[in-house]
Amino acid sequence: MDYGHSLEFGYFLIPEAADPVGVLETARLADRLGYDLLAVQDHPYQPAQLDTLALLGVILGQTAQIRVFQDVGNLPLRPPAMFAKAAATLDVLSGGRFEAGLGGGGFLGAAQAMGAPPVTAGESLEALEEAVAILRASWSGAPALEFDGRHYRLDGARPGPVPAHEIGIWLGAMKPRALALTGRVADGWAAPLMNYLPPAAAAEAQAAIDRAAREAGRDPSEIRRIYNVPGAFAATAPGPASDTDDAIVGPPDHWAEVLARLALDFGFGTFVLMGRPDPQMLRTFIEDVAPRVRDRVATARARA
Repeated sequence: MDYGHSLEFGYFLIPEAADPVGVLETARLADRLGYDLLAVQDHPYQPAQLDTLALLGVILGQTAQIRVFQDVGNLPLRPPAMFAKAAATLDVLSGGRFEAGLGGGGFLGAAQAMGAPPVTAGESLEALEEAVAILRASWSGAPALEFDGRHYRLDGARPGPVPAHEIGIWLGAMKPRALALTGRVADGWAAPLMNYLPPAAAAEAQAAIDRAAREAGRDPSEIRRIYNVPGAFAATAPGPASDTDDAIVGPPDHWAEVLARLALDFGFGTFVLMGRPDPQMLRTFIEDVAPRVRDRVATARARA
């Protein structure tokens, strides 16, 4: 299941409102260290968290190279036409460093308490599919948009600006209907945290995405696979890696072995580290683990 994606490495940043200085320091550190991506969770109904979209704008203004995305954005509280404009604006201002991570909203009741439309889980997926169509149309350069959906309607909307690069739409999905939607319309799959979806379950989800992609006439390899990986560095691993593991614990070489297998056998091309914002942990992951993963994967692909 090796889709041949170039490997990317990211960090999962929690937008803690109690430590805004620390949040920005961590973002700047990830940029200096050479991380490809910074992922920020998006739970607007959490009073202990900063607004993710606003935070990403500040992060882009204080960094030079790192790309950012919501992991994943709460669609019910971010109408797609306005999200499209905000995303394009951030992309233009940053020189093409914004990607669109989106989900139907995992906590619908909390979103509705803030004014989101009352929808069921099934209706939220319908809205997400409509939103993807609106985003793509909004970024296409078309002078005006018409859209008559069940959840969203545009009547001669004039979109803009056009993004600086082709923004990837990466959907967060875990259940069958959401996985099928990902296969049909998304540029990428932002898989749930490894502790929610261990490798064995992730493989089944990958197969569901692939089936839906083929049925839609798409090549499954076009869809980037992003895995959010919790764990810790330790002198020794507690045991051999298992497809039911919910985290990675061990020295850098153990991490590299596990991640290389997740790339080659499970098709993941992007690994997002989730752990405390410890500078040494961030440095070890990008300087010790990432090069070993790239070397192992390149060697295996050369032999294939």
